[in-house]
Amino acid sequence: MIFFDVTKSRAARHRSGLIRVNERLFAALGGGVTPVVWRRGRWEEALPPPTGFRGWLPDAWRGDGQAVVLQKSDWVLTPELFSEEERPGLWAFFKAKSCRTAVVFHDAIPLKLPQISLRNSVARHPSYMAMLADTDCVFAVSEASRAELLGYWHWLGRKGPAVSAITLGADFAGTPRVTDTSPPLSPPSLVCVGILEPRKNQSFLLDVCAGLWDAGNDFQLNLVGRSNTETGAAVVDKVRRMEARYPGLHYFQKMDDAGLHALYGRTRAAVFPTLAEGFGLPVAEALWMGLPCLCSDLPVLREQADGGGCATAPAGDAGAWSALLRRALTDDAWAVALRDAARRRAIAVWRDTAAQVRGVLDAPPAPEKPGN
Repeated sequence: MIFFDVTKSRAARHRSGLIRVNERLFAALGGGVTPVVWRRGRWEEALPPPTGFRGWLPDAWRGDGQAVVLQKSDWVLTPELFSEEERPGLWAFFKAKSCRTAVVFHDAIPLKLPQISLRNSVARHPSYMAMLADTDCVFAVSEASRAELLGYWHWLGRKGPAVSAITLGADFAGTPRVTDTSPPLSPPSLVCVGILEPRKNQSFLLDVCAGLWDAGNDFQLNLVGRSNTETGAAVVDKVRRMEARYPGLHYFQKMDDAGLHALYGRTRAAVFPTLAEGFGLPVAEALWMGLPCLCSDLPVLREQADGGGCATAPAGDAGAWSALLRRALTDDAWAVALRDAARRRAIAVWRDTAAQVRGVLDAPPAPEKPGN
């Protein structure tokens, strides 16, 4: 039996990347998976979300809050972030080995970039990553994240469990993949999807686009994503000031999957000037919708970019990014070739992700060593 942790995601107000991972992985894992929450120092069946929240769990899986009885062969799988302060007793549960435990590890960004990360994330991340060493299995969302976690454990002098790199699915909202390479090229329009915050580097992108607009280039830039309540205010202020000056700039704080699908259909390329990622789910989803992607040249994004349909520039290099955007907007032959490569390349779906996870969780338990 697999018990799937939905402690936070069952009632999340925003469909962030982490929430999307929970939702899509839970659905793709299929039967034999029961949602649970950590409450009162134990795992309990997931209750319906509080009034006013839009939970994503199917009604058939909403339990009554009773404690679950765990067997040695059971798995508790959590794709969520957590800490001992938020979930008292969880670390002791990992160490007790009353069942098998698995975690999806996303990134070490709060350790790498504490100056632009949430204060709470910076405070909890070291102990969170240390706690993972006491689980039985870790799924890292990229090879880059896997290396970061193993490096941190090495620095701590800890020997953790096996860490497998998995690939997150690109299919979202049940929409089919866009593969047609015959339609004419979309008009000069770019889209950048992601929460507005310093890590996503939208302020830098705005500066680059302002230079292009001032030089007479006519195009649209659509920013899509809510603002980070702690670190995004300055970015939103900059967007609002620039919207009054540049008619090609548009900001959509809220947009559902249907709206995003429609926007992708009239866009030439997706733009991701980010400074750090764990996987880069918006990149994969844009490729699924047939959009070429212009990305920061980060190791984690190269894991996707090297498959085709992407072009990269060094993060924060204004000259390189200006040249890359100008080419995407004005060089039609190059833009068509990049678009067609995006639509022909191989892309993982959530069914593939679930198969990777199931391949580990469904394997028979290793025999206990004598004396255990």
